[in-house]
Amino acid sequence: MKPKILYKDADLLIAMKSAGVPSQPDTTGQEDLLTMLQADYPSAGLIHRLDTPTGGVMVFGLTPKATARLCALVQDHEKFCKEYLAVVSSALPEAEGRFTDFLFHDRQKNKAYVTDGKRKGSKEAVSDYRVLSSLSDGHTLVLVRLHTGRTHQIRVQLASRGLPLVGDGKYGSRDKSPFIGLWAYRLAFPHPITGMEVSVSAHPDAEMLPWSLFSDQFPSD
Repeated sequence: MKPKILYKDADLLIAMKSAGVPSQPDTTGQEDLLTMLQADYPSAGLIHRLDTPTGGVMVFGLTPKATARLCALVQDHEKFCKEYLAVVSSALPEAEGRFTDFLFHDRQKNKAYVTDGKRKGSKEAVSDYRVLSSLSDGHTLVLVRLHTGRTHQIRVQLASRGLPLVGDGKYGSRDKSPFIGLWAYRLAFPHPITGMEVSVSAHPDAEMLPWSLFSDQFPSD
Protein backbone atom coordinates (compact mmCIF):
# COMPACT_ATOMS: atom_id res chain seq x y z
CA MET A 1 0.00 0.00 0.00
CA LYS A 2 1.33 3.41 -0.95
CA PRO A 3 2.04 5.86 1.89
CA LYS A 4 -0.41 8.69 2.43
CA ILE A 5 1.02 12.03 1.24
CA LEU A 6 -0.11 14.90 3.47
CA TYR A 7 1.73 17.73 1.69
CA LYS A 8 3.92 18.04 -1.38
CA ASP A 9 5.58 20.77 -3.40
CA ALA A 10 8.64 20.95 -5.67
CA ASP A 11 11.08 20.81 -2.73
CA LEU A 12 9.64 18.50 -0.09
CA LEU A 13 6.89 16.12 0.83
CA ILE A 14 5.30 15.15 4.11
CA ALA A 15 4.02 11.60 4.46
CA MET A 16 2.34 9.53 7.16
CA LYS A 17 4.28 6.54 8.46
CA SER A 18 2.23 3.63 9.72
CA ALA A 19 3.09 2.15 13.11
CA GLY A 20 5.27 -0.93 12.69
CA VAL A 21 6.88 0.29 9.45
CA PRO A 22 10.61 1.21 9.60
CA SER A 23 11.52 4.75 8.56
CA GLN A 24 14.37 3.49 6.34
CA PRO A 25 15.94 0.15 5.36
CA ASP A 26 17.15 -1.84 8.37
CA THR A 27 18.35 -5.33 9.26
CA THR A 28 14.80 -6.72 9.50
CA GLY A 29 14.29 -6.47 5.76
CA GLN A 30 10.77 -5.10 6.30
CA GLU A 31 9.35 -2.74 3.72
CA ASP A 32 10.20 0.77 4.89
CA LEU A 33 8.71 4.21 4.28
CA LEU A 34 11.73 5.73 2.51
CA THR A 35 11.92 2.91 -0.03
CA MET A 36 8.15 3.05 -0.64
CA LEU A 37 8.34 6.80 -1.29
CA GLN A 38 11.35 6.49 -3.58
CA ALA A 39 9.34 4.21 -5.87
CA ASP A 40 7.37 7.32 -6.90
CA TYR A 41 9.82 10.05 -5.83
CA PRO A 42 13.35 8.73 -6.52
CA SER A 43 15.00 11.86 -5.13
CA ALA A 44 13.26 11.63 -1.72
CA GLY A 45 15.86 12.20 0.98
CA LEU A 46 15.61 11.18 4.63
CA ILE A 47 15.55 14.10 7.09
CA HIS A 48 14.67 12.44 10.41
CA ARG A 49 13.42 9.11 11.74
CA LEU A 50 10.62 7.66 13.81
CA ASP A 51 11.03 4.50 15.87
CA THR A 52 9.51 1.53 14.03
CA PRO A 53 6.64 1.11 16.57
CA THR A 54 5.76 4.81 16.26
CA GLY A 55 3.49 6.10 13.50
CA GLY A 56 2.89 9.63 12.32
CA VAL A 57 4.12 12.55 10.26
CA MET A 58 7.54 12.63 8.55
CA VAL A 59 9.11 15.13 6.13
CA PHE A 60 11.40 14.26 3.20
CA GLY A 61 13.43 16.48 0.88
CA LEU A 62 12.88 16.23 -2.87
CA THR A 63 15.94 18.16 -4.05
CA PRO A 64 19.54 18.07 -2.77
CA LYS A 65 19.30 21.72 -1.70
CA ALA A 66 16.04 21.26 0.20
CA THR A 67 17.26 18.03 1.81
CA ALA A 68 20.48 19.65 3.02
CA ARG A 69 18.65 22.66 4.45
CA LEU A 70 16.02 20.49 6.15
CA CYS A 71 18.73 18.28 7.68
CA ALA A 72 20.32 21.40 9.16
CA LEU A 73 16.98 22.86 10.23
CA VAL A 74 15.81 19.73 12.05
CA GLN A 75 18.68 20.21 14.52
CA ASP A 76 17.12 23.51 15.65
CA HIS A 77 14.26 22.33 17.85
CA GLU A 78 12.89 25.82 18.39
CA LYS A 79 12.43 26.41 14.66
CA PHE A 80 11.58 22.81 13.76
CA CYS A 81 8.60 21.89 15.94
CA LYS A 82 7.78 18.22 16.63
CA GLU A 83 4.65 17.39 18.60
CA TYR A 84 3.56 13.91 19.63
CA LEU A 85 0.49 12.28 21.11
CA ALA A 86 1.23 9.78 23.88
CA VAL A 87 -0.99 7.41 25.86
CA VAL A 88 0.06 6.19 29.31
CA SER A 89 -1.89 3.97 31.68
CA SER A 90 -1.61 6.19 34.79
CA ALA A 91 -2.47 9.81 35.52
CA LEU A 92 0.29 12.41 35.45
CA PRO A 93 0.86 14.37 38.68
CA GLU A 94 0.51 17.74 36.92
CA ALA A 95 -1.67 18.87 34.02
CA GLU A 96 1.33 20.34 32.21
CA GLY A 97 5.02 20.77 32.71
CA ARG A 98 8.54 20.10 31.46
CA PHE A 99 10.72 17.00 31.67
CA THR A 100 14.47 17.67 31.82
CA ASP A 101 16.82 14.68 32.07
CA PHE A 102 20.18 13.39 30.95
CA LEU A 103 19.86 10.30 28.76
CA PHE A 104 22.39 7.68 27.78
CA HIS A 105 21.74 5.51 24.72
CA ASP A 106 23.14 1.98 24.94
CA ARG A 107 23.61 1.19 21.26
CA GLN A 108 24.14 -2.54 21.83
CA LYS A 109 20.80 -2.88 23.59
CA ASN A 110 19.19 -0.04 21.61
CA LYS A 111 17.77 1.29 24.86
CA ALA A 112 18.04 4.66 26.60
CA TYR A 113 18.49 5.31 30.31
CA VAL A 114 18.16 8.34 32.56
CA THR A 115 21.51 9.20 34.20
CA ASP A 116 22.82 11.84 36.59
CA GLY A 117 24.54 13.63 33.72
CA LYS A 118 28.04 12.57 34.73
CA ARG A 119 28.11 9.45 32.59
CA LYS A 120 30.17 9.83 29.44
CA GLY A 121 27.88 10.05 26.43
CA SER A 122 24.87 11.31 28.36
CA LYS A 123 22.96 14.13 26.68
CA GLU A 124 20.35 16.54 27.99
CA ALA A 125 16.76 15.81 26.98
CA VAL A 126 13.96 18.38 27.31
CA SER A 127 10.26 17.85 26.59
CA ASP A 128 7.15 19.89 27.38
CA TYR A 129 3.88 18.07 28.01
CA ARG A 130 0.20 18.87 28.44
CA VAL A 131 -2.52 16.46 29.51
CA LEU A 132 -5.38 16.41 27.00
CA SER A 133 -7.66 13.85 28.62
CA SER A 134 -7.73 11.34 31.48
CA LEU A 135 -10.08 8.37 31.89
CA SER A 136 -11.43 6.95 35.13
CA ASP A 137 -9.18 3.88 34.76
CA GLY A 138 -6.07 6.10 34.65
CA HIS A 139 -5.37 6.02 30.92
CA THR A 140 -4.19 9.48 29.91
CA LEU A 141 -3.70 11.21 26.57
CA VAL A 142 -0.75 13.62 26.56
CA LEU A 143 0.56 16.13 24.02
CA VAL A 144 4.37 16.29 24.04
CA ARG A 145 6.64 18.80 22.33
CA LEU A 146 10.31 17.95 21.93
CA HIS A 147 13.02 20.54 22.55
CA THR A 148 15.78 17.99 21.96
CA GLY A 149 15.90 14.88 19.79
CA ARG A 150 17.38 12.04 21.82
CA THR A 151 16.86 8.37 21.03
CA HIS A 152 13.59 7.09 22.55
CA GLN A 153 13.31 10.43 24.36
CA ILE A 154 9.57 10.47 25.10
CA ARG A 155 9.50 6.75 25.82
CA VAL A 156 12.24 6.81 28.45
CA GLN A 157 11.32 10.15 30.03
CA LEU A 158 7.78 8.95 30.74
CA ALA A 159 8.86 5.44 31.77
CA SER A 160 11.45 6.80 34.21
CA ARG A 161 8.58 8.52 36.04
CA GLY A 162 6.54 5.34 36.29
CA LEU A 163 4.51 6.25 33.20
CA PRO A 164 5.52 3.89 30.38
CA LEU A 165 3.66 4.28 27.12
CA VAL A 166 0.82 1.82 26.66
CA GLY A 167 2.13 -1.25 24.86
CA ASP A 168 5.81 -0.26 25.23
CA GLY A 169 7.16 -3.43 26.82
CA LYS A 170 10.72 -2.32 26.12
CA TYR A 171 10.26 0.35 28.77
CA GLY A 172 8.16 -1.55 31.27
CA SER A 173 4.55 -1.38 30.09
CA ARG A 174 2.32 -4.29 31.08
CA ASP A 175 -0.65 -2.81 29.24
CA LYS A 176 -1.43 -4.96 26.20
CA SER A 177 -1.80 -3.07 22.93
CA PRO A 178 -0.99 -3.94 19.29
CA PHE A 179 1.05 -0.71 19.01
CA ILE A 180 2.78 1.55 21.49
CA GLY A 181 0.92 4.69 22.51
CA LEU A 182 3.09 7.18 20.63
CA TRP A 183 2.20 9.11 17.49
CA ALA A 184 4.10 11.90 15.68
CA TYR A 185 1.17 14.29 15.49
CA ARG A 186 2.50 17.55 14.03
CA LEU A 187 5.50 19.09 12.26
CA ALA A 188 5.93 22.85 11.83
CA PHE A 189 8.97 24.56 10.32
CA PRO A 190 10.02 27.31 7.88
CA HIS A 191 10.09 26.08 4.29
CA PRO A 192 13.73 25.39 3.35
CA ILE A 193 13.48 27.45 0.14
CA THR A 194 10.72 30.04 0.58
CA GLY A 195 10.91 30.53 4.33
CA MET A 196 7.10 30.35 4.62
CA GLU A 197 5.81 28.33 7.56
CA VAL A 198 4.79 24.75 6.86
CA SER A 199 2.55 23.10 9.45
CA VAL A 200 1.08 19.64 8.92
CA SER A 201 -0.67 17.37 11.40
CA ALA A 202 -2.38 13.99 11.27
CA HIS A 203 -4.34 11.99 13.83
CA PRO A 204 -3.79 8.30 14.53
CA ASP A 205 -6.41 5.75 13.49
CA ALA A 206 -9.24 6.32 15.96
CA GLU A 207 -10.39 2.72 15.56
CA MET A 208 -7.09 1.23 16.78
CA LEU A 209 -6.01 0.73 20.38
CA PRO A 210 -4.90 2.64 22.34
CA TRP A 211 -6.12 5.60 20.26
CA SER A 212 -9.72 4.44 20.21
CA LEU A 213 -9.88 5.28 23.92
CA PHE A 214 -9.56 8.95 23.01
CA SER A 215 -11.07 9.16 19.52
CA ASP A 216 -12.96 12.37 20.33
CA GLN A 217 -10.16 13.99 22.37
CA PHE A 218 -7.49 14.58 19.74
CA PRO A 219 -6.30 18.18 19.24
CA SER A 220 -8.06 20.10 16.48
CA ASP A 221 -5.95 20.48 13.33
